[in-house]
Amino acid sequence: MIQFLPDMIPECYERSLQLLRKNLTPDGIIACAKSQKAVDRHYASIFGRDAAICSLGMVVKRDRELIAHAKASLFFLAQHQAPNGQIPKYVKPDSKEVDFWYSGCIDATLWWLIAVNVYDRFFPDAGVSATLRVPIDRAIHWLYCQEHQGLFLLQQNEASDWADIMPRSGFVLYSNALWYQTKRLYNLPTADKTKRFFKTIFFPFDKAISEHRRARIMTHYIRNKVKHSDFYLSFVNFSFWGEDIDVFGNILGALFGLMGASEAAQMVDNMLAIRVNDPFPVRVVHLPIKENSKLWRPYMSRHKQNMPHQYHNGGIWPFAGGFWTLLLLKLKRKKLAWQELGRLAEANRVNGWDFNEWLHGKTGEARGMGGQSWNAAMFILAYHALHDDVQLFL
Repeated sequence: MIQFLPDMIPECYERSLQLLRKNLTPDGIIACAKSQKAVDRHYASIFGRDAAICSLGMVVKRDRELIAHAKASLFFLAQHQAPNGQIPKYVKPDSKEVDFWYSGCIDATLWWLIAVNVYDRFFPDAGVSATLRVPIDRAIHWLYCQEHQGLFLLQQNEASDWADIMPRSGFVLYSNALWYQTKRLYNLPTADKTKRFFKTIFFPFDKAISEHRRARIMTHYIRNKVKHSDFYLSFVNFSFWGEDIDVFGNILGALFGLMGASEAAQMVDNMLAIRVNDPFPVRVVHLPIKENSKLWRPYMSRHKQNMPHQYHNGGIWPFAGGFWTLLLLKLKRKKLAWQELGRLAEANRVNGWDFNEWLHGKTGEARGMGGQSWNAAMFILAYHALHDDVQLFL
């Protein structure tokens, strides 16, 4: 396991600030440092998901320039919201080209709503939510149109969230953790039902019998086909589901209060036992989908990108490591959280402080696009949560 140097955290903090400032544009923050490669692959864009997550760290820093650009990002995305309420996957600042991916991008809208609420809580006098009332209402309405009317969980197309070349569809763990958090932040009705069916659908391993007929049939079918797991299923889609162990989705479920304190603590212990934080925090999938699996899709092998232990299929994503650190702090494991923050700094330092998008899940080799804004923003957020006891998520 990688050991971090004592001075690594403050150095990574300063380099994170430098990187964020480098990636600012008049319209908001782009996903990564601008280069010809980044432009060609559309990374030099303002992503709905990425910019929203970045804004969390930017407002927590309470730096005037970063605060202004966090606000600019949220407003820029609102300006390019689809008529039906969906926030784009990305918008190119120069050409204003808007993209919604192949089968949609459900989590961009969720993260945008969460980020707007957080900004409003940190700076209530700015009146951001009041100004964005119409886009907010439109975004929430669009999400309700994606919700199952009996189970109160979002349904989505395949590969239509941040893991956009993973074959998850139907009810997806990650997206529904965000949906529950959104409902809580905006005091939306039926949050309690979303929480109840979240447990029913994604953790069908206990002996509880759902009162809902469709949920009861689905969970019964799953119980007869799979072994008991210590983790929630990554997705459930009628007659097939994901047993890959979505580490990031499980982290968000615990962080957002979809698990009790003792259950969340046990889940963290189980994650440590399977070393999801080795060589760096954190591998986003523990059991990668292999080419001989029924869930394997031809698009996963495009450019050899999503092979086992790579990219979304078991790669290490430092931005997700920031959420892992926040969960450890929430569970009062502050010493371990500081240690993980140090190892996160080490991950960002690979290739001479390249802040790589992702690293190989086994070797820790740097992969993907460098200069990632959300790596920097989540490091800053995790640092202030630890150092200043900042409470971001209710």
